[in-house]
Amino acid sequence: MVGIALEAGEVVRKASETDLTVEDKGCSTDLVTETDKKVEEMIIAKLRGKYPNSRFIGEESAVPGQQSEFTGKPTFIIDPIDGTTNFVHGFPYVSVCIGLYINKTAEIGIVYQPLLDKMYKAKRGGGAFCNKKKLKVSGVKDIKKALIFTEYPQIRNPIEVETSQKNKEALVRAPVHGLRTLGSAAADICAVAEGIGDGYFGYGLHCWDMAAAVLVLQEAGGVIMDPEGGPLDLMSRRVVTASSETLANSIRSVLIHLQLTRD
Repeated sequence: MVGIALEAGEVVRKASETDLTVEDKGCSTDLVTETDKKVEEMIIAKLRGKYPNSRFIGEESAVPGQQSEFTGKPTFIIDPIDGTTNFVHGFPYVSVCIGLYINKTAEIGIVYQPLLDKMYKAKRGGGAFCNKKKLKVSGVKDIKKALIFTEYPQIRNPIEVETSQKNKEALVRAPVHGLRTLGSAAADICAVAEGIGDGYFGYGLHCWDMAAAVLVLQEAGGVIMDPEGGPLDLMSRRVVTASSETLANSIRSVLIHLQLTRD
């Protein structure tokens, strides 16, 4: 799987040096390029050749408005380019994401950032790594000492935009050390796994945005949960992650929670 991610990343890297054909998915802030489609098709074809009995959930092959079929069978969840807007603008936080789930549990997570040549990978029970460096979360517990990652809503409906702003304000008033956004949920979560950030929260993201990265964070010692407490529901389109359970609970306690259409 690492080899497939590297190959996909090389396609992304070469495409970043050319003029891109950019479309939107019915909203001017939800972008897609021919490279997104090409890379997803390539990843699925190569994985299907090796694992013919597996299922696939991919960002570009998902049918808008139709829920994905997520069962206990071996399922690869793929985002060919997490951070398409970054890709279009040349901002280097662009992630090729491949997650393998069996019985709805993450077994392998790969997040490759080809423009930075950073390969995050994790196997259940085997730890998490960035290139050859073993990852460990910061362990920060005090929200007043935390650097928190988050994003802005991709679909700019008024309720999500207003809630996003109020949640950011609530954390600034906590007060956290600071808020950061990298334009890729996978990159945000991996930054927490690497210990350069302490937490991340998101509403409105999709399963393919986080499926691979959450295992990287878990194997680095991080905590993943639903914003209202309890285990993460991958298809709920919301998540809180942190370097400690104490910090995760502090983050979620100040948030206004959204119920979103499921993936």
